[in-house]
Amino acid sequence: MTAETVSRGSRAFVAAGACWLVVGLAAVLAELPRRTVVVALLFGFVLHTVFGKAYSLLPAYFDREVAFACAPLVQFPFTLAGTALLALDGVRFVDVHWIGQAGATSWVLGVAVFLTTLGWTLRGNLTGAATATGEAKADRRSVDRLANAFVPLAFLYLALGSYATLASASALPLVFDGYPPRASHLLAAGTGALLVFAIGFRLLPRFLVADPPRPLVPIVLVAGALAPICVAAGLPSGPLLHAGAGLQAIAVAGFAVSYLVLFVRSPRERVGFYGVLAGALFGLLGVGLGLWMAVGVPPAGVAIAHFRVNLVGLLGLTIVGVSYQFYPPAVGTFPGAGNRTAGVAITLLSLGLLAQVGGLLADVAALATGGAALALVGGVVHAGLLLGLFAERYGDR
Repeated sequence: MTAETVSRGSRAFVAAGACWLVVGLAAVLAELPRRTVVVALLFGFVLHTVFGKAYSLLPAYFDREVAFACAPLVQFPFTLAGTALLALDGVRFVDVHWIGQAGATSWVLGVAVFLTTLGWTLRGNLTGAATATGEAKADRRSVDRLANAFVPLAFLYLALGSYATLASASALPLVFDGYPPRASHLLAAGTGALLVFAIGFRLLPRFLVADPPRPLVPIVLVAGALAPICVAAGLPSGPLLHAGAGLQAIAVAGFAVSYLVLFVRSPRERVGFYGVLAGALFGLLGVGLGLWMAVGVPPAGVAIAHFRVNLVGLLGLTIVGVSYQFYPPAVGTFPGAGNRTAGVAITLLSLGLLAQVGGLLADVAALATGGAALALVGGVVHAGLLLGLFAERYGDR
């Protein structure tokens, strides 16, 4: 019963994340303010999916069981409402001063439930020395332990970024100076990307039945752990930002190379693998744009392209690809279910994002708008497929 309660809560977060992807992509197409787009894609899509999979994966990775099985269902309404209010505050169609503060407060309360539950669950094993890695895979235990050790750092970034969000909307002491991109980088790079690296080095070798180049693992994890705080503290310019951008580039490039090696070595091909591959390649583009912003004077469109590539490309397509491993499209029997539909979603998201980047960099509005429309269709296809699988498989639970 405990496992089913956690599983149900986990699915609720993943389903909400897929819906927020559609909302975020629709906000891009509608040209809503950047803050609303970031909230929908980062808080709504990326972090809700992170919450869901963290509840279901991390306790086992640390050889533990979830301390409070009801925690996902308790947290869910707080972070969902917090995201909705923060997104609405970004639109500012109505000038209601309390919306942002209420949204940030609700978000922080939900995050507090998450961190309290996972912290209590992992107590006594915060470094991840106990991995629950079986004897058949004992050769992977050293990588598993190293990857585990960086998960608490990602949680610290989640706490700091969430507090910074609340402080900027209230009278609490600010983190740095309250500049919103600082909190966004703490959450996106510090929590989202670092968990992709840490969990990825545990999960992806097992999915692809191959080994990554092990010398890259500590380089990626250490660089990925140091970069977010340097970027957040260094924005909008200066040596600290340069250092953070360089470290993030090393981490993403190392992860992309690691995944490419896994992909080439893998004896199996599944549609989800191509989503993660696209995410890794977009990650290279994203850090390239970030370096340009850190050390040069790029056009205005580069900043917009940078956050879209990272949220929809590196993080988004990686999430989409991995989701098809946990919830295989081929098991669905409803119309449109299958690997081909999943491939269409990945292709549309990738081509749409490429078109947006091209349009933003070349200052061709029609190309950027067309790409946004294409990506939105891809997001709808993905969400429809995932929700259909959930309804068919778990609808009576």
